[in-house]
Amino acid sequence: MDHKKTLLLSALFAVNILQLFAQNREQPVMENVPLDSIRLSDPFILADRNTSMYYMTGTGGMLWKSRDLQKWTGPFRVAKPDTASWMGRNPMIWAAEIHYYQNKYYYFATFTNRDVKIDTVRGNVIERRACHVLVSDKPEGPYTPMADPTYLPANMPTLDGTLWVDKDGKPYMVYCYEWLQNWNGTIEKIQLKPDLSGSVGEAKLLFRASDSPWSRERDKEGNIIPNKVTDGPWLFRTQSGRLGMLWTSWVFDVYTQGVAYSQSGTLDGPWIQEKEPITPPNYGHGMLFRTFEGKLLMSLHSHKELNGRTIRYPKLFEVDDAGDKIIVKK
Repeated sequence: MDHKKTLLLSALFAVNILQLFAQNREQPVMENVPLDSIRLSDPFILADRNTSMYYMTGTGGMLWKSRDLQKWTGPFRVAKPDTASWMGRNPMIWAAEIHYYQNKYYYFATFTNRDVKIDTVRGNVIERRACHVLVSDKPEGPYTPMADPTYLPANMPTLDGTLWVDKDGKPYMVYCYEWLQNWNGTIEKIQLKPDLSGSVGEAKLLFRASDSPWSRERDKEGNIIPNKVTDGPWLFRTQSGRLGMLWTSWVFDVYTQGVAYSQSGTLDGPWIQEKEPITPPNYGHGMLFRTFEGKLLMSLHSHKELNGRTIRYPKLFEVDDAGDKIIVKK
């Protein structure tokens, strides 16, 4: 990775750290906040028909709610992890998602314990970081742990876990094995217990970062190579029934949203990568949800400079999924 790219990733990591530390301070609840005024990475939106409310969360783990996607109330603290567990007393929360499944609400998130180091690779110290699932009877929480203390191996940094029920009727967690350790990030799946309270068996590789035809970076010699990063998997089916996956990487120093489609129609793939990104540059970590009026939207984040600082903010794009491929209306 070249020096410029390393500095950029370090700066963006620092932005995330500031947002994550902010989660540990008591923040006043605000009302009627416009979406573009909210500072948030990895924005996830649940359209909950039980309450006729939209719930948004993401990195930092705080919750916002809205009736119309325009004005939002929040932030609310909703996650209550076990502070005696591997997560530690004050875990960071990354890329939180809320899934309604079998009459309960499940909180998929990445938890980081900065006090525990699991590896050092090429000078990078890797902290204890892994995907985990909490549960609640209500979308506003509180979300608390279930049976299993871990879902994925303790010696692997994993992140951005999401839920998918495949054609076999079984629930799976789809997640990223972070590039910092394997130097070629992957997206993998692991089967979950029927109540999502733990994982079953071994994980399976779905694809690697280097499979992407669109992501790029330069190596130490200046050669253009595929980027190492896999980020933010999100599964969907088009109206024609085709299984697809959103995921994010980089084109040099630009955060970029891509998509792949499964040839078999199941998680096992093989996964065929689209040749070009699906959104304009500087957008990523996308997910899809349907509004109460039936419109399909993609929620993702972008970056901009504000008063000398880089901030991340949510953005919504309308999406057409009538055919075999989704089309983002730009």
